[in-house]
Amino acid sequence: MVQKCWAFVAGAALLLLQSAGMAAVNAPPNQMSKETKACIKCHTRRSPGIVEEWKKGRHAQKFVGCYECHKAEPGDPDAFPHQTKKKALRHTQISIIVSPKDCANCHEKEVKEFTDSHHAAAGRILGSMDNLLAEVVEGNLDMKTEGSPNGESAAVVNGCWQCHGTVVKVLTDPDTGKPTGALDPATWPNTGMGRFNPDGSNGSCTACHSRHRFSRVVARQPETCGKCHMGPDHPQREIYKESKHGIAFRSLHDEMNMDARKWVVGKHYSAAPTCATCHMSATREQEVTHDVGLRISWTNRPAISIRPEITDAKLGLPGADIKWDTRRENMKDVCTACHSETFVDNFYVQYDGLIELYNNKFGHPGMALKMAAGPLLKPIKFSNELDFIWFEIWHHEGRRARHGASMMGPDWTHWHGTYEVGKHFYAKYIPKLQKLAKENLKSEDPKKQEAAKKLAALIDEVLNDKFVIKDKDGNPVMVTDQDGNEVELVSRGHKWYIDKMDAEEQAARAEEIRKFNERYGSAAKETSTGLGGGK
Repeated sequence: MVQKCWAFVAGAALLLLQSAGMAAVNAPPNQMSKETKACIKCHTRRSPGIVEEWKKGRHAQKFVGCYECHKAEPGDPDAFPHQTKKKALRHTQISIIVSPKDCANCHEKEVKEFTDSHHAAAGRILGSMDNLLAEVVEGNLDMKTEGSPNGESAAVVNGCWQCHGTVVKVLTDPDTGKPTGALDPATWPNTGMGRFNPDGSNGSCTACHSRHRFSRVVARQPETCGKCHMGPDHPQREIYKESKHGIAFRSLHDEMNMDARKWVVGKHYSAAPTCATCHMSATREQEVTHDVGLRISWTNRPAISIRPEITDAKLGLPGADIKWDTRRENMKDVCTACHSETFVDNFYVQYDGLIELYNNKFGHPGMALKMAAGPLLKPIKFSNELDFIWFEIWHHEGRRARHGASMMGPDWTHWHGTYEVGKHFYAKYIPKLQKLAKENLKSEDPKKQEAAKKLAALIDEVLNDKFVIKDKDGNPVMVTDQDGNEVELVSRGHKWYIDKMDAEEQAARAEEIRKFNERYGSAAKETSTGLGGGK
């Protein structure tokens, strides 16, 4: 039995718009309200596409209409009186934004789950290194609006914020200083997953449930997640497309039963999983959840992969109480709907191996080297070439490798991932650090001389496989070796670069090459590199 964590579960996007999955906070009306009728009559002429999409959705079937979602109270920051001659709406207050708080009137459970998830915290990127790039390195302050008189960067407004969300600003009356209900065009439209709404809520349900149909089919499609989960730094959409899962989905799409009210993997469909299947949708043992982190056992966003409960603790989320192994069992429950337990267990052995490879060989030493180089660099972030080199190693290439392994995308794991990490670590990063240390050993500044000595010594430690990996408290990480002894965890696999590969490893690699050539003949010899002593 999978360990369930529903006491801590959290989310905001309504993955299944079905009465069985809704919290009965407010029962749907038994007929269409006079206010909604008035809305429809006018908007059929002004914006007919909105009305037509709404008519095709489940909200219309339940008589949940324009007014039920957009109505506001006079004290709401983004409320404004509806400018209409229609009697039914003459004295009503409405708001443009339908926030998770509004959706919670009917979908309380889903919104609670989402709110406690990483998705709802996506807007916190506004204070991160990523946002610095778009605001300063790539950006300008030329997008000046009434709500943003000091300007915003167009790169941020049209880029980062569209996925991560923004702080939606409400314009004020210049004479009274009171909010007018009008929204600052620098911050709206925006359906970013972690949007900060005027009513104090976080998130946007329409990030996944596109208005105004709010189709469960759309929410279940990989392309919906791919709006944000794609590109050079987190190409989950592309990895999925490459994987056997993605191939099966495209080939057998008609067997996916995408519009099913209940959508239990292994019962209502078995052709392939989608992103929603693995991270959100129901299984034989688990309910639908809008907390996408409850089945993730590694957080691969940082420079060094960490367990998800650690990031939840940093963000102040309830998931801090849910350990990674519980989350892994939750995901294994999904996997075993279609795969054997042996298949699933062995997959995780392979996945963990890649995470350990990246973390121990490149992540930990790369981070330590960057910190050691700090006193020798210009203090402004991204004003040094080295800043970009290290950033792309972990933020782009390292993420691709880790995400590729997590989703069984071999090309993204290797050629777009570990190959690029290795190439830039040894061909750009290490040489640049060595040059930096060498130049500053001659500095007239004794502090820079000392920093250069420490950097040179650290480079030597790393390349000679002597760099000891330490935990957040600075203590060596201990592991059990093959003989059952506790030893310090050391970053290994670098000695080839300085032509000091251990004789045993050289001999083992040479023997493997010999066996390969013996088995496959002369054709194999033409493609064999002989790295490590093979001839």
